[in-house]
Amino acid sequence: MIYLSLFIFCLSLGTFFPFASETYLSTLFLSEKYNNFILLIFASLGNILGSLISWIFGYFINYFMNKSWFPVNKYLLQKATSIFKKYGKWSLLLSWVPFIGDPIAFAAGTFRYNVLFFLIFVSIGKVARYLFIYIYFLIY
Repeated sequence: MIYLSLFIFCLSLGTFFPFASETYLSTLFLSEKYNNFILLIFASLGNILGSLISWIFGYFINYFMNKSWFPVNKYLLQKATSIFKKYGKWSLLLSWVPFIGDPIAFAAGTFRYNVLFFLIFVSIGKVARYLFIYIYFLIY
């Protein structure tokens, strides 16, 4: 059950909710009640899927933009779009960074960036972040 809650938590944070999932994951690592490798997998998959949802929203921007419930900060979207224009696929490695990562994923969708390459670069960035935390707790 905890793995599912971690997945859902990381999925929601992988979209437009600015909170660090590392805190929850670190707490679970410290509890030593769960398999850390499985925690790493569920956190990564949830967060990657959350970014994919942001990409989908970006892909269908014209449909979503005028909806009252759509949580897009126009300033962050402009900033993320300029970062994506400047650095392209490499900016997706920063999709884990709070506040700017989700808009970068969204911007990639607006540019209709190839979803397979999107998933590869986002996965590298997000898994590397969680792997760093995982290794930290293995060492200490």
